[in-house]
Amino acid sequence: MRVLFGGVPAAGHLFPLIPLARAARALGHEVVFASLDGAESLVAGLPFACPAPGVDWRSTIRSLGASRLPAEMERTVSTNSADREAFVALAALVNDQVAESFAAFASSWRPDVVVYEYLFPAAAAAATLLGVPAVRHDLGFTEIAPLHAVMAKHMSVPMGEVLSLDVAPPSMVGGFSRGWPLRAGAYTGTGVVPPRTGPRVAVTLGTVPPKVGGLSTLDRVVAAASSVEAEFVLVMGDLDISSLGGLPSNVTACGWMPWDALVRTSDAVIHHGGAGTALAALACGVPQLVLPDGSDRFAAAEAVDRRGAGISASGADVDASLILRLLADAGLREAAGEVAVEIAGMPDAAAVVGRLEGLV
Repeated sequence: MRVLFGGVPAAGHLFPLIPLARAARALGHEVVFASLDGAESLVAGLPFACPAPGVDWRSTIRSLGASRLPAEMERTVSTNSADREAFVALAALVNDQVAESFAAFASSWRPDVVVYEYLFPAAAAAATLLGVPAVRHDLGFTEIAPLHAVMAKHMSVPMGEVLSLDVAPPSMVGGFSRGWPLRAGAYTGTGVVPPRTGPRVAVTLGTVPPKVGGLSTLDRVVAAASSVEAEFVLVMGDLDISSLGGLPSNVTACGWMPWDALVRTSDAVIHHGGAGTALAALACGVPQLVLPDGSDRFAAAEAVDRRGAGISASGADVDASLILRLLADAGLREAAGEVAVEIAGMPDAAAVVGRLEGLV
């Protein structure tokens, strides 16, 4: 079986697809990732193709949005992309622009199945053209089916029936699976997690939010951490945080690090609301403080808070007492543990590859 994976060039959208791709390869299948410029460094050394070179995802969204869908562009900017209906309409314009190139690549590679994440429906259009199954790999807590319908309205190429994979634990999204259930996984890089010296809090604000909104939230977390008897490990990739000045003695900035491995050694997690980040904490049964600021991150924060597995707050709310509650609240830990058991019972990537085989 040949499986074509498609997604936009963003870590939060490609990393979750990698476990399924690796499972397919381990079972003897051929895989390739197809995306836009900038994605080649995100696919963990798996085969990669860029069918539409020179198309920059973010700048093309801005330029096409401003000229063709100004109202949706304004809504996207004013909500920091939290208005998902507006944002996916803009994303559809980029997909429409690259759909022909993506279809040409797919026609030459001849996949048996196309797996894609929801912001890249050009992959679904290619599957329709080829007459092969399209499987949407959903990423978290947002209900994707209505957004898929919005994108279809703004694309000139047809998309047929789409199956979906749902990584959200059912108890966090109404009690039922919204597609084929799949135990969440994500490629989180390589590296060595430092040994614990006491209670530990893992912290990340993602790769995008600090570049858009600055370091004010991280600054508040660091300031609050200085009054808490625990070690704090910041995972901020290659982001320059020198403007924060010297860090407290109990705060360590580590750049890139395998997030899931760090979470397993932590007593609590503080993060921006990325779905993969939230799911990693849930899978480990670790309580989390979620500080959403835009995009689909509010959906993750609401789901975690509603389930009782963590706390949703704004950056302005962060202080030492909130972090101490996160560490001490037995109810948060109990709920997080319940979700961890639920996730462990979901089908893994190898099982889902078996279901994909059944489509061919």
